Amino acid sequence: MKRSRRSFLKIAGISALGIGSKPILNAFSASAPQGDTPQPAVMRKPEALTAKHWAMVIDTTKFKSRDDFKPIIEACHSIHNVPELKNKNHEIKWIWEEGYKHAFPTLENPYFEEKVKDLPFLVLCNHCENPPCVRACPTKATFKRESDGIVLMDFHRCIGCRFCMAACPYGARSFNFRDPRPFIKEEKINLKFPRRTKGVVEKCNFCAERLAVGQLPACVEAANGAIIFGDLADPDSDVRKLVSTNYTIRRKLSLGTSPSVYYIV
Repeated sequence: MKRSRRSFLKIAGISALGIGSKPILNAFSASAPQGDTPQPAVMRKPEALTAKHWAMVIDTTKFKSRDDFKPIIEACHSIHNVPELKNKNHEIKWIWEEGYKHAFPTLENPYFEEKVKDLPFLVLCNHCENPPCVRACPTKATFKRESDGIVLMDFHRCIGCRFCMAACPYGARSFNFRDPRPFIKEEKINLKFPRRTKGVVEKCNFCAERLAVGQLPACVEAANGAIIFGDLADPDSDVRKLVSTNYTIRRKLSLGTSPSVYYIV
């Protein structure tokens, strides 16, 4: 019975999306769409960056103003074909700024400097070690890559049920209420990354497609050293050393999701 329901959802998802529009880069498509378990078809080159547990450290002390966020957000959204929608209710966000009280609503520390609580923070998908979005997805369109911990999406499998959005406690996912393609400026279209369609959920992917060709995430390159990315499982990596030697915070730790994004404050 369970298998029949699963098969129905797959067929419904494929039909709803119009599977004919194959992305140029199948970085997040299942290599075997008819199978029960998605296998990420990231075409890794010999120079690909690899890790056992990719993690990110955002050093908030290196940001002076909101203007410092703009090139970072622009780099991410530009390379991933994120549309520019004026309607806030339809906005698509992979990385954005959030106030302290919204980013860390459960983190009480009376000894924080007041200026810390007044600062905006860059937020994104936390690529949780225990991701509730993966459990909530009925079609396995969202899945955790066990080799390195990145939580990925197969856009072709997404049926737009938005269960993942309800399950994510960080609001890290966006839903395409409208066809996003007309809202991407032609001169900014990145033909190496798939564009999404109406009715699909999307989010940050830790730039898995760039890691596959030996490049760091776009936000890291644009951050001038304020965002550090690396293998948390490697005791000699920069992220591991920063987490070990600095006071860091993570979002909503009490929920047990174990985010892979750390903040130095």
